[in-house]
Amino acid sequence: MKQGIHPEYKEAIVTCACGAVYRTRSTRGSFAVEVCSACHPFYTGKMRYVDTAGRVEKFKRKYEKFGKEAGGTAT
Repeated sequence: MKQGIHPEYKEAIVTCACGAVYRTRSTRGSFAVEVCSACHPFYTGKMRYVDTAGRVEKFKRKYEKFGKEAGGTAT
């Protein structure tokens, strides 16, 4: 390797929103992630729904009037 052209490769701590903490090495340094292998549905086999900023309720309110007009029921 040539000297002086590569970034510093130092220890980093990765913190997940679920509380898991991983120690690794990175040129970026320590950082936080939203999902990891401990909480991601693909790896855990458990489906979880994350309602960000009330999107489900917003959708229901928006289309509630259309269900009543068409004679259907809005759930």
